[in-house]
Amino acid sequence: MRKALIVGIDYYTDFKQLKGCVNDARSVAEILERHHGGDVNFATPKLLVAPDHYNPVSRDEFRRSVKDLFECNADVALLYFAGHGYIEETGGFLCASDCRDGYEGLPISDIMTWATASKAKNKIIILDSCHSGIAGELAIKKGSSEIGEGMTILTASTAEQYAYEGANGAPGVFTNLLVDALSGAAANLVGEVTPGSIYAHIDQSLGPWAQRPVFKTNVQTFVSLRKAESPISLEELRALSTHFPSPGYEFKLDPAFEPERSEEQKQDPTIPPPDPDKNKIFAVLQRYERVNLIRPFGASKPHMWHAAMESKSCKLTVVGEHYRDLVAKKLI
Repeated sequence: MRKALIVGIDYYTDFKQLKGCVNDARSVAEILERHHGGDVNFATPKLLVAPDHYNPVSRDEFRRSVKDLFECNADVALLYFAGHGYIEETGGFLCASDCRDGYEGLPISDIMTWATASKAKNKIIILDSCHSGIAGELAIKKGSSEIGEGMTILTASTAEQYAYEGANGAPGVFTNLLVDALSGAAANLVGEVTPGSIYAHIDQSLGPWAQRPVFKTNVQTFVSLRKAESPISLEELRALSTHFPSPGYEFKLDPAFEPERSEEQKQDPTIPPPDPDKNKIFAVLQRYERVNLIRPFGASKPHMWHAAMESKSCKLTVVGEHYRDLVAKKLI
């Protein structure tokens, strides 16, 4: 069982109104609900949104919902929050619609306490709010964090930074990248999207001068948040150990593998014509290269075309050797 609480608050009685948090929350809930292909992922995530003064999210409702989220033994319990955040000497707070001051918000320390005590195997906390990087930090020892086993925290910014929302209701910078990652931009070669790969995608996309995401984790098992479309078919990935039967194996190529010829090459009797069977294999090898599983070896230029036309070879990359080993051990 996977359980998720998705919160987005635009409307505040005493704070500046926000414009994109509700849309961000709905986007996250939609992408998490099902895997690529339609299989259920997080079955009907609970969605708390405050788009206007007719539909506020109260402090009591917010608190009860977060506490209820972690009172379970689910495989994954995930909290996502987009809205105002506040920080002071005692720690950080997430603010509901009716908070008059920042410290009236839900203390992040309370969330950490509930998550730590939770029987859920994996607790994922994703915060798109200002100063959210303080999550997990010890109030009595600034700069130090302590998070329980099975817990992962991913935040839009550090404790000192603001999290920038999109203009006029557009997706927030952080959540836009989060949804992109879950949609497949951060998927591995079998389509799994992990918290670590999401962080890497966001971190690389933001650059050194933008808000900096924060990632803290204490997990000992593999955790996937969503299965996206694989960048290469499982059948072709499993064929890796067939084409490369041993570590360090060099796959020998020749011009018959390459289907394309210039007019001059077509007239050259020293160049063998394309072989349809070899062309099919070569197409698979080219797809391997596109996902960094192999590289041409020994050719005058670093392209598969040159490796084939010059009768050179291709070899597995470090990533390719890793996946070949997984396939050989029947782990894929």
